[in-house]
Amino acid sequence: MSRYLKNIINIIMENRHEIACLLLFCSVMIVPTAHAERLKDLASIQGVRNNQLIGYGLVVGLDGTGDQTTQTPFTVQSIISMMQQMGVSLPPGTNLQLKNVASVIVTSSLPAFAQPGQTLDITVSSMGNAKSLRGGTLLMTPLKGADGQIYAIAQGNLVVGGVGASANGSQTQINHLSVGRISDGATVERALPNPISQTDGVNLELKESDFSTAALVVDAINRKFGQNTAFAQDGRVIRVQPPTGNSRVSFLAALESINISPATGSAKIILNARTGSVVMNKAVTLESCAVSHGNLSVVIDTAPVISQPGAFSNGQTVSTAVSRIDINKEPGKVLQLNNGANLSDVVKALNAIGATPQDLLAILQAMKAAGSLRAELEII
Repeated sequence: MSRYLKNIINIIMENRHEIACLLLFCSVMIVPTAHAERLKDLASIQGVRNNQLIGYGLVVGLDGTGDQTTQTPFTVQSIISMMQQMGVSLPPGTNLQLKNVASVIVTSSLPAFAQPGQTLDITVSSMGNAKSLRGGTLLMTPLKGADGQIYAIAQGNLVVGGVGASANGSQTQINHLSVGRISDGATVERALPNPISQTDGVNLELKESDFSTAALVVDAINRKFGQNTAFAQDGRVIRVQPPTGNSRVSFLAALESINISPATGSAKIILNARTGSVVMNKAVTLESCAVSHGNLSVVIDTAPVISQPGAFSNGQTVSTAVSRIDINKEPGKVLQLNNGANLSDVVKALNAIGATPQDLLAILQAMKAAGSLRAELEII
């Protein structure tokens, strides 16, 4: 046995470089093609979401940069209504000329499971013609949801990230002055119903509808928690039944931590006609085709010509312009594009044409019409 072992060692030492290259090649080929993602990144729990809040309020304490009350009568009406609620009655026909008040819209987002007493960040935006909200204070403003109910109360001092100055007709401004923000500026007054505790099962909603990914999610959940734990209602909604005897919160935490390799999405190309941007995913493939591309350029060169009369000739100087127009057309080149199995091959094939992003919009549409481009075109 020792003689055979010695021969094997000698063979390995003599061919160690070839063996090392072979192992390196195998290690590269064994790399998985799909990257596993957490379930919480692919799907969300139905009913667990943010809710938008909005309110109308007044900002006071501005340094003469508020609304011009002659052009924003709703600001004056709001001031009169607020003062009447505080027991101050103004004589009829009073013409208020206010410079330190601005009407604003207050927006915020009520997170899931928010309870009374929690604080929210709010954004305050001018809705009149106030020059700046810098240094202002937001008065108590109720924030309502889509159902018209009050869910939070906002109030506090604004923080405006911009600054501006003007003098003698000159003006400069940095950033935006008509929008401010108040950290923890709103207090939650009403809690939303908890959708998790009201139902027996839990519905997962995939962020992108895909039957293949839905099937993979169901298989992963059933492998971890047992058969018949989950089933797909369609390509987006997955019904999950929590096991008996387990805490629902701990079950959902374990559910979100499952690693899943999503299915490859459909081939899609996004075209932005305004900016000329072209974005395609890795599933885009290209069939064999021939593409002809040529450029047409028009150059107009105008030069002034001055006619100067001779001395003492009583003539007048005459100025005219001479234009020269050149039209250059590059010969069209017919290039054959071979099958592209991945994104890099498609990019190389399109770059070989020498087309600009604006030209690619028309070329990709023509390829799609000819049946050579295996992808969905979406123009935004």
